[in-house]
Amino acid sequence: MSGVAEQDLAAAVEEVFAKHPSSDVITSFPGLGPLVGARLLAELGDDPTRFSDARAVKAYAGAAPVTRASGRSHRVMARRVKNQRLAAAGYVWAFAALRAAPGVRAHYDRRRAVGDTHIAALRHLFNRLLGCLHHCPRSATNYQESSAFVLPAASS
Repeated sequence: MSGVAEQDLAAAVEEVFAKHPSSDVITSFPGLGPLVGARLLAELGDDPTRFSDARAVKAYAGAAPVTRASGRSHRVMARRVKNQRLAAAGYVWAFAALRAAPGVRAHYDRRRAVGDTHIAALRHLFNRLLGCLHHCPRSATNYQESSAFVLPAASS
């Protein structure tokens, strides 16, 4: 594809996405612009009853971990069976959100401090953001960072 055709396609996606009733709510999230927002909407669909709860959305996207426990062994692993396009868009979204919101960055830094790798911390962040994304369009409310991510109190 040539650069002009890609620009035309991006402009067309932005134009159509802007007409969607949930576009304002979706783009209220940090790091989520019209192109990634359109990708998320396309992969998740706009039927509010498609997923019964946020856990179902997280499992579908591959953001929720898989826990395997038997006797004394307990393992937590990344989910392999998932919507790959949604997961890829989610990592782009989580990475972009790091610079866009201090609460998101603080959450990521806390995950890194407890030993998560960069990818694991992004997956955890995507998991948290997906829960918010499941709630906000259903309740027709914009993203509120103060509700989604509580900043740690500044120590004196």
